[in-house]
Amino acid sequence: MTWIAKNLWLIPVLPLLAAGVSALLKQPRRTPAAALAIGAMFGSFLLALCAFAATLHEPAGGGVHREFVNHTWLTIGNAPLQLGWVLDPLTAGMAVMVTFVGLLIFIFSVGYMAHDVNFTRFFCFLSLFAAAMLGVVIANSLLLFFICWELVGLTSYLLIGFWYHKPSAAAAAKKAFITTRIGDMGLFLGMLALFAYSGTLNFYDGGKGCLEAENLARLAPHVMMGGVAALTVIGLLIFCGAVGKSGQLPLHVWLPDAMEGPTPVSALIHAATMVAAGVFLVARVYPLMSAMPLGGAGVPATLQIVTWTGALTAIFAASIAVAQTDIKRILAYSTVSQLGLMMLGLGVGGVAVGMFHLITHAFFKALLFLGSGSVIHGCHEEQDIRRMGGLKKFMPVTFATYAIGMLALSGFPLVFSGFWSKDEILHAAHGWHGSHIPFYLAVGTSLLTAFYMTRQVCTVFFGHYRGGGPHGHPASGIRHPASGIRHPASPHESPLVMTAPLAILAFFAIALGFFGTPAWPWFQGYLLGEHEHGGFARLFEPGILSLLIASSVIVFLGLGAGWWFYGRKPLANADETDPLEKLRPDIFGVLRNKFYVDELYELTVIRFNAWAAQASDFCDRNLWGGAVKLVSLLTLALAWLDRLFDEWVINLGFDKVCDGARRNGFWMARVQNGQVQRYLSILGFSVAVLVLLLIWGIKAT
Repeated sequence: MTWIAKNLWLIPVLPLLAAGVSALLKQPRRTPAAALAIGAMFGSFLLALCAFAATLHEPAGGGVHREFVNHTWLTIGNAPLQLGWVLDPLTAGMAVMVTFVGLLIFIFSVGYMAHDVNFTRFFCFLSLFAAAMLGVVIANSLLLFFICWELVGLTSYLLIGFWYHKPSAAAAAKKAFITTRIGDMGLFLGMLALFAYSGTLNFYDGGKGCLEAENLARLAPHVMMGGVAALTVIGLLIFCGAVGKSGQLPLHVWLPDAMEGPTPVSALIHAATMVAAGVFLVARVYPLMSAMPLGGAGVPATLQIVTWTGALTAIFAASIAVAQTDIKRILAYSTVSQLGLMMLGLGVGGVAVGMFHLITHAFFKALLFLGSGSVIHGCHEEQDIRRMGGLKKFMPVTFATYAIGMLALSGFPLVFSGFWSKDEILHAAHGWHGSHIPFYLAVGTSLLTAFYMTRQVCTVFFGHYRGGGPHGHPASGIRHPASGIRHPASPHESPLVMTAPLAILAFFAIALGFFGTPAWPWFQGYLLGEHEHGGFARLFEPGILSLLIASSVIVFLGLGAGWWFYGRKPLANADETDPLEKLRPDIFGVLRNKFYVDELYELTVIRFNAWAAQASDFCDRNLWGGAVKLVSLLTLALAWLDRLFDEWVINLGFDKVCDGARRNGFWMARVQNGQVQRYLSILGFSVAVLVLLLIWGIKAT
């Protein structure tokens, strides 16, 4: 076993220690807090690189490089519960991405949060969040996975609601925490069922793990109530956890509201960590899901549900993003949509297809979120894109890097990573035996993505500046909501500590795509432990070339439509009606209001929950409380009856007997008082009485 496999636990422990030390620092200690967080993340990144290097060596027998360490935590009956970690390509690739992107976000946060009074606490929470996510990545036990998974949920609550003085932030944090717990309940039930049927929660354990062929073969014949295969039920329950964490329908509602947290938090949650955890979970347990009994068209039932959920989520969220005006909310719905594409990729193409898009998306979505943070910082906390405009001349570095991220997300042909990873999903969906509808939904998602990102860039960076005072005229100054410092109203470029991470992410938003092209599918081969054969000529194969051309046409249509509506004639002022709203105000209103899903939940789930709470309160106060009061009154009545019986029957009878005995004793004591004279008097009296009785008797006879 390699040394890095034995010490893989250090990757999450370093940021965990940084969080612990930062928690003991006083709030003004900004430099130590930032240095601890960034230094620990850099150390974890170096260890992740070592782990990645170790997985590049092909094992002696071929296949995937995999090493694991398990330790018994406790024993239930004869079944040990073990915690451990696993080193394989899925772990190593994910760890490198999380630590590297997280490191850049940490560095960006130094500039973005420079004036925040809770700077130290912020970096403490960031480190704890990173540690929890890295624990999810390295876990070789579904139990350890779940522990770290819940820590991710806790720290996301702390970070989304970091500006707790804002009611909207506090509400968003609670909404995220509660909504994801719904999915986590399914995951927990799936864990219990898996342990009940397999006797283990270890992923890999020398052939005895729940993801290994031997154990899966034993699980396959088991059925549950209704004749449903146990593997199917377990897979669906585990998928519930992924639906909650990765914001899939119908539990997507928390993710856009998570924008209320600081922008670096949005970047960390939406790019590299929390939402990616759900996709990673499906990728990790993919052997279990793919081993299930085949459903229609020869596709496992659970993978069919994963596919359809992802496809519907992708098109649903992309259509909503078209009508949003908050710069971060547009990106949030974009994240929901892209997560849907990842789920679709996992369902139709397997681990390599879904994970390739996850890795590339992490870089360009982190770039876009940090870029939006730079824009918000430069526009003095303004987030409405209608009140921006013309920023490319004020913020040239931010504009250049943001444009790269936008083109990568849109899937601009050949150059950007998003094109190649998205094209892999389209190719797999096109060849899926279940149905062609998910493919067409993915095509529509690609078209809408290019459109709404062009809309955003044109509205934010082109035209003239519409912020500041009335009608776009500069105001005297704007006060920062957290620090209270007054800033000049004109937009400005962000400092180097913020733009440098943008430049690095922009480079990888381009470069990463070339590791998974059909000409050189290195990433796919790395994950699967196979030698993928490519070659430049493969790009010209009929099936691949036609799809590349079709995908490119779709992207150009989206970019062209976006430019036609928003680039040719940018908004003249912030109050101008959106061009799409002018065209179809009814449809635009539905999209702007997010298909009224939140309102639907408010009228149904929330209202039912409130009614149930009121009913429970009524029952508690009147029914159960009344029953308790009745029992207490009966108890008191019985106590009074017992007291009366005790006082007037038991005690009274006992007292009478005692009084008689006492009186008799008194008289006996008077007789036997030790005085001889008294004894003689009584004797004389007794003799006299006896004599009288004898005389009376003789006379009577």
